[in-house]
Order: sequence, then C-alpha cells, then structure tokens
Amino acid sequence: MTYCVAVKLKAGMVFLSDSRTNAGLDQISTFRKTIVYEQPGERFMVLLSAGNLSISQSIRELLQTEQLHDPALSEPITIWNARSMFDAARVLGATVRRVYERDGEALRRSGIDFNASLIFGGQIRGEPMRLFQVYSPGNFIEATAETPFFQIGESKYGKPVLDRVITPDTPLDDATKCLLISMDSTLKSNLSVGLPLDLVVYEANRLSSDRIVCIDEHNRYFQTLRSAWGRKLREAFDQLDTPQWHAGGALTAVSPQHAALRKITAPSDRLL
Repeated sequence: MTYCVAVKLKAGMVFLSDSRTNAGLDQISTFRKTIVYEQPGERFMVLLSAGNLSISQSIRELLQTEQLHDPALSEPITIWNARSMFDAARVLGATVRRVYERDGEALRRSGIDFNASLIFGGQIRGEPMRLFQVYSPGNFIEATAETPFFQIGESKYGKPVLDRVITPDTPLDDATKCLLISMDSTLKSNLSVGLPLDLVVYEANRLSSDRIVCIDEHNRYFQTLRSAWGRKLREAFDQLDTPQWHAGGALTAVSPQHAALRKITAPSDRLL
C-alpha cells in the first residue's frame, strides 16, 4: 500500500508520497513513487504512482518516450513537446493503455488485477498549472477550485485535515504543512505506509523547482511537526466539553424528530 497526495493552489502546487511497498508481512521494501520531469523555463511536471509496482514502473519507464499520434498535428505528441498539460495527460493515459495491452491478459491469467492509480500535474509555458488523477483504463479527471487536491492509495486517514484546511487560497507553505500532517495521520494509522517521504513544492509560473526533498526519520522539521500535531490534538480534545448525563443535559435532551433506541428485553419483543 502507499499514500500519495497532491494539491493545486493559486500560489503553486505541492506533491507528497511515501515510499513503502509490501507484498506480505515479511516482504516490505522501499521504492520511490514520485518522479519529476523538468525543462527549466519550458515545463515542470510531477508524476505520483500507486498500485501494482510492476505496472507503475512500466508506465514511468515508457512515459518518457511514449508518442501520441494526432492526425491534426504534423508530429506525435510527447510529454516533452505537448503544448498543454491536458495533452501531456493524454500521453500518460495512452501509456497506461499500452502497458495494459502488453501485460493485462497475462496478469489476469495469474489472478492479478491491472491496478494503477496516478496523479499527474504541473505547468507548461503559456498555460496555467493543471492537476489530473489518472485511472487504470487511462482516463482521467482534473482538479478544480471545488476539489483542489487528489489522493491515491491509502487516502482515508489523511483526508479529514485536507478537507478542513485546503482551499485554492491556501498559502503554499501552509499547504505543505497540511500535506505533511495528512501523511503523518496516515503513517500513524497504517503500517503499510512508511518513510522516507518525497516532497515536491512548486511555485506558480516558475517552470522549475529547487524545493524537492526526501524526508526520513531524522528530518528535524517533520519530527517537530509530528510531535506538535499530536500534542495540540490532545490539548484541543481536553478542552472540549464532556458529556452531561443529568436530566435535561444537552446530550440527553429529547430530539423532536427521533426517539432514542428501544431496548429489546425479551424474546417476544418485536423489533418494529
């Protein structure tokens, strides 16, 4: 299992992935799940991958040279000459389908699903930043102002903090902090997600980035963030009101629409 998350903001984009893969309790390995494609001043793209490792590695390898033939254009489209992130995402979708055509039937005969989930985002000179989630059939959806982030892999533990914090106006550093907290929540609750982490932060319209870092258990900022987040959560919890069970208390007040559960006290009692 893995956890990857990416967010598109007005200020830029943030990408984060763990690096743990496992094929059983005694087969745990580290594989990087983030790859950066950069031509400074021309294009900056990031690919995050989750799912079957052999499939995602094949997709990543082929994507660098994949060509999408469009009758309306004089030359094939690649991620290196695509004029828009949409076209680059089309090339990625075509790559996914090519790997399926090559390996899908053999995997099926072995009882293995063709399982690949991808996040692909960035910016090409002359157009705004764009962020896509690509599915196993090669189709994709794009992030919007209403849904500015995508998650793949073990997403449920890290989603609540993203829902509460992330908006298109969130500053880039705050979004970075939020994604790291989202990852920490996942690390805390699921052993199949693990360090080190790959973090990429991209400022809008720069068409390059030097904010690319690998975070392991020795990273002081991440250690401090994890510790402070756990402590602040506990402090906030302790400050909440405790349940009041006395007659007329807010917790025991009778609902005008719904009665409390009825107890079953004998075999003859009817449920309804």
